[in-house]
Amino acid sequence: MRTSAHADQGSDADALVRSLPKPVADYIQANARLDVDGMLKPFASDAVLYDIGRRYEGHAELRNLFEKEVVAVKAIFTPERVRWEQVKLVLEGPAHGDFKGSPIRFIYGFTLENDAIRTLEITL
Repeated sequence: MRTSAHADQGSDADALVRSLPKPVADYIQANARLDVDGMLKPFASDAVLYDIGRRYEGHAELRNLFEKEVVAVKAIFTPERVRWEQVKLVLEGPAHGDFKGSPIRFIYGFTLENDAIRTLEITL
């Protein structure tokens, strides 16, 4: 049985995700399910993702990244804070999984265009 503190944290996280623009919420929810197709769907076909300095462009490269570095190690990002920096939506929170140092805190910076994720920059 979950304690009330866990229940509150879960409902707070769910409420935060529901408050996000749809493409970002869809990505976060798909990541929580480790659903590669669901994670790809909100991205523009030529989107760019920077993962701690490494650059990936387009669905084929993003799929490879998600399969090898997210799903393979069950890395699930849970946003705890959200803010806008001009046109960039910034989320901060931990990623948990089967990887060294888990959990690790990350910053995800999203830019959106035409109801799709145009860029995602992941930093520590």
